[in-house]
Amino acid sequence: MQTRWAGCGTALVTPFTASGDVDQAAVRRLARRQVDGGVHFLVPCGTTGESPTLSHAEKLRVVELVVDEANGAVPVLAGAGGYDTRAAIELVRDLASAGATGILSVTPYYNKPTPEGLFRHYGAIADSTELPIVLYNVPGRTACNIAPATLLRLLEIANVVGVKEASGDLGQLCEICRAVPDDFCVLSGDDAFTLAVMALGGTGVVSVIANEAPSEMAALVDQAAAGDFTAARTTHERLLPLMQVNFIESNPIPVKAAMAELGLLELNYRLPLAPPAPAAQAGIAEVLNEMGLAVQEWETSAHPR
Repeated sequence: MQTRWAGCGTALVTPFTASGDVDQAAVRRLARRQVDGGVHFLVPCGTTGESPTLSHAEKLRVVELVVDEANGAVPVLAGAGGYDTRAAIELVRDLASAGATGILSVTPYYNKPTPEGLFRHYGAIADSTELPIVLYNVPGRTACNIAPATLLRLLEIANVVGVKEASGDLGQLCEICRAVPDDFCVLSGDDAFTLAVMALGGTGVVSVIANEAPSEMAALVDQAAAGDFTAARTTHERLLPLMQVNFIESNPIPVKAAMAELGLLELNYRLPLAPPAPAAQAGIAEVLNEMGLAVQEWETSAHPR
């Protein structure tokens, strides 16, 4: 890979204990499994990690644990964004001290800033740090879209180096990939769009499914990066049912349920998230069974002796 934020990055879930605390041993275990599975970078404390429910101190601790387990083998792109620019700046500062090697910054949600507001928001964050910043555009959850014209203006900010694009708009993705310079990283924010994004010239994915199947998703990205789209399509077709069932309910409800089915974590969420409905749980189990995944495959890595 020619750029740091390229390949398969895993949007790590945050495991909790039954009492609601961050399960620190499980954070370590899951991060190590990702590195051993061949993913290219780790993304803790994003929205897949239930970041809106994590305290400032918890985010720092999760990142510290992930950085420690990565041990320099892969970079760590830590989540730090939101609707309060000052709070984001404070978090970015502390994440840098915790060892993060980059920042993934979701657009402000709810307050719906204008393009000028977005430019000033990200400019203020960038001015506060030397870390590279990857923008995160997911308008279906934030009600705020980074339009291609706005993205191109944001490229004026020196340490804005990439975008995780999850608009679900293939036309917008095409326009972005056509317009940005070659050294700008375009990462799919949707697992199912990874192959298309890379065919358009994108650099990889920030992946949910890699929580469950890190080596398989890393292989898909490696195949596409090598130009072997025949192999990449085969891998994509195998993984597609799991990509789809991961969104049978709001992310990260299904992926954590699947990981519990695989024996990788205890099935605990923080409110307002709740366990999946019985029908959704049955659907998740059915897909795992059809793909030949089972607890036994992961038993050693999930419960090391």
